[in-house]
Amino acid sequence: MAQFNFKARRRSGEVVTGVLDVPDRAAALAQIERQGLFPVSVLISKGGGKPERAKDKHDKQQSTTDGLPSLLRGLGRRQRRPGLKELATFTQQMANLLRSGMPLTVALNSMTHLESKGIPSDVSRQLKQDVMEGRSLSDAMARQPVIFSDMYVNMVRAGEQSGALEEVLRRLASHFERFAEVQQKFISALIYPTIVACVGVVVVFFFMSYMLPKFLQIFEGMRVPLPPSTQVLILISHFFSHYSWILVGVVVVVVIVFQRYKATPGGRRTLDRFKMDAPVVGKVVRLNLFGQFARTLGTLLQNGVPVLTALKITEQIMPNVILKNAISKTREEVTDGKTIAQPLAKSKIFPQLMLDLLKIGEETGDVPGALQNLAETYENELNIALRVMTNLIEPIMIIVMAAGVGGLLFSILSAMFAVTSSIGKS
Repeated sequence: MAQFNFKARRRSGEVVTGVLDVPDRAAALAQIERQGLFPVSVLISKGGGKPERAKDKHDKQQSTTDGLPSLLRGLGRRQRRPGLKELATFTQQMANLLRSGMPLTVALNSMTHLESKGIPSDVSRQLKQDVMEGRSLSDAMARQPVIFSDMYVNMVRAGEQSGALEEVLRRLASHFERFAEVQQKFISALIYPTIVACVGVVVVFFFMSYMLPKFLQIFEGMRVPLPPSTQVLILISHFFSHYSWILVGVVVVVVIVFQRYKATPGGRRTLDRFKMDAPVVGKVVRLNLFGQFARTLGTLLQNGVPVLTALKITEQIMPNVILKNAISKTREEVTDGKTIAQPLAKSKIFPQLMLDLLKIGEETGDVPGALQNLAETYENELNIALRVMTNLIEPIMIIVMAAGVGGLLFSILSAMFAVTSSIGKS
């Protein structure tokens, strides 16, 4: 038998410590969970030589499994980062199991048998193994950064420390579901314009490369002076037929140069600023960014994550470098004891509504509530802006397609009229 010093929390958040005489860590964890506690740390006592040697043996075994074999297993799996909906499903399943009264290790064992699209069962199996060896759930998740982000790990850690792990997991699931809905709305809004644009490009390319040359052979055989619009069309068709590879090369070069420019700090800043200031689309981008900022920071603070840590995680998550820099400067000033609203106002990026509600939240002591209200406000406005953008893009695409097809028809018909009139004169 070995002695283990443990630290755990009740569901109320009260800290409990004690000593257990059990054969190994797995037995210690099982006994702690049978008492209805959430284990925080389980360490073998240093009182006896024999148990300590057992720990050394275990650590050697663990170092072996954590070394090359573990690396090979990771290479074999090639984990990919799961989508928001997949994370939401996984998190909700775990919350439901804990709510049913299952101990953490039993819940993780059940997760290995549940279908969770995008997250392999090996993830749950490794989490269970790490928890059985004495690690907290948050530390076990931190060892799998491809699956669990810093935000996820810190919120789980806050839930463990407060004894409200199940509640935190449910909030996390709701958080990911909301972001997945916004992401899906963006995709849905862009599907129709993208399909129309692709079809239009393919039709024009096919017409210019294959159909138009057949008409031109007829016109050239008649030796009739053609209208200027038709002559321009002939030049374009000749280029498409004989030098289309040049066009492909130019497109490839432009894409490479653009990607390299976007990878530079100055290029990314310029492009991110352009996205925010672009007509019609810029409003959608801004609303999405402000909603994402408010939702992420509010969720972190609501679940007990310290404000500086919450700001750092939010900064890492934001996809726009302009907002990243503003949040970074805010975090530096908050470190000096200032409120969040005051340094955010200095950036002159965030809207006045956000600043006012944040200031009210700080005065009333409910910053997370203010941020959640802001997130809902911006998400509702985003839905309206997406509908407006879609309603504007559709007629614009139709007008552009009609102008292109109309120009082609006009050039061909004018040539046909010229041929017909020359035949009548002769």
